[in-house]
Amino acid sequence: MDKSPKAVALKYDGKKDKAPRVVATGRGNIAEKIIDIAKEHNVPLYEDKNLIQILQALDLETEIPPELYRAVAEVLAFVYRLNSMK
Repeated sequence: MDKSPKAVALKYDGKKDKAPRVVATGRGNIAEKIIDIAKEHNVPLYEDKNLIQILQALDLETEIPPELYRAVAEVLAFVYRLNSMK
């Protein structure tokens, strides 16, 4: 089993996007860089290995498909809860 780190970054702009879209994805050193940049900018991290695997299969700048709305909504709810605690 591959133990190297994996990361996916999503972006959502409610004014122009119908759904969140994949803006970065990586494994190994690239994943570590994505994670470091997120930490530097105080972007919350959420770990879901199954969801990462699915999202990594999408092309960059692709909106997530409707089948993933529920799973990604859970991630966004987590992020909103964290932000409301600040």
